[in-house]
Amino acid sequence: MSEQTSEITFKIKMDENQIPEYIEWVASDSEEKGICDAAFLTIWDKKEKNTLRIDLWTKDMKVDDMQIFFHQMMLSMSDTYARATGDSKVSAEIKEFALEMGHKMGIIKPNE
Repeated sequence: MSEQTSEITFKIKMDENQIPEYIEWVASDSEEKGICDAAFLTIWDKKEKNTLRIDLWTKDMKVDDMQIFFHQMMLSMSDTYARATGDSKVSAEIKEFALEMGHKMGIIKPNE
């Protein structure tokens, strides 16, 4: 079986104050480019046992959209945590926190 590799490339256009104006990404296994208003990349440094992060968002990113983005990331992290660790209890707690956060931000209505 041959080894397969994939590459994801980001292009960020910055203004004179180094604030992202435009974020474009493309994956080597896709012909379409993606345009986004926010991209958060988290990397685990095994040697240092430390998390490295690159958090980018354009100056046009609306606060409402950022709140939805964070809420969805938290829900996604809950699922990823369950798959990676098999710990459904902590995963459920993360999801519960995300739901509470969604209510506080007004993303989730009181009856939901």
